[in-house]
Amino acid sequence: MIDFHSHILPNIDDGSRSIDETFNLINEAKKAGFDSIILTSHYMEGYYETNIPERQVWLKVILDNLKEKGIDINLYLGNEIYLSDNIMKLLKELKASTINNTSYVLFEMPLNNEPLDLYNCVYEMIQNKIVPVLAHPERYSFIQKEPEIVYDLIKKGVYMQANYGSIMGIYGKKAKMIVQKLLKNNMIHFLGSDVHRENTIYPLVPKSLEKIKNIIGQERLDQLTTTNPKLALQNKRIELQEPHIIKLTLKEKILIRLK
Repeated sequence: MIDFHSHILPNIDDGSRSIDETFNLINEAKKAGFDSIILTSHYMEGYYETNIPERQVWLKVILDNLKEKGIDINLYLGNEIYLSDNIMKLLKELKASTINNTSYVLFEMPLNNEPLDLYNCVYEMIQNKIVPVLAHPERYSFIQKEPEIVYDLIKKGVYMQANYGSIMGIYGKKAKMIVQKLLKNNMIHFLGSDVHRENTIYPLVPKSLEKIKNIIGQERLDQLTTTNPKLALQNKRIELQEPHIIKLTLKEKILIRLK
């Protein structure tokens, strides 16, 4: 399996706080069944701005240490880029990075407010032959209220990455309900841990996999955990299953609007 979303590079963002914690997280990932991890540190202008050369130095140090310790795991550089009008500029100036130097880009949005320029930014990325991948759509409150936004974004060329923890209720009942809906309706294309701390997400991955398998089946689960991430790392096209528009029941709408 390939972890598509993680924060295990040390002292880069709000993730791993030390090289020791990084190695502990890598060991947890291996125990959970991952043989590859994409290192998607936050890139947010004015807050988290560690550029590609600096992160490459960290990657080399970690890989050298892993080799000495006899730990076999593949690590790839990426970013979780906070959506902005400058996203193409950041990529071209080698500040923020695509996934493994491919055309795939993981991006995030404000959790509680839909960006006014969302569709313009998506359009600009696609015009520049970037494949946008939205991190954890199930966690955004405006998507929870209007999940048809995900359908619309997919139709415009955006891929979706859900968090393993969402199906376990880590981000609350609303995110859990929405991720179930997204999975059932062919609206998730990658799965990621979004891990920041040890002893949090990775130990829950086996149970999360079981729950997701019960929703979409083993073949589809393999696509989200292994096949699709591998194709992205190789900069190859991923064939999408036709998504279905989500219809919330009255009870679900009431739950979503409750604080």
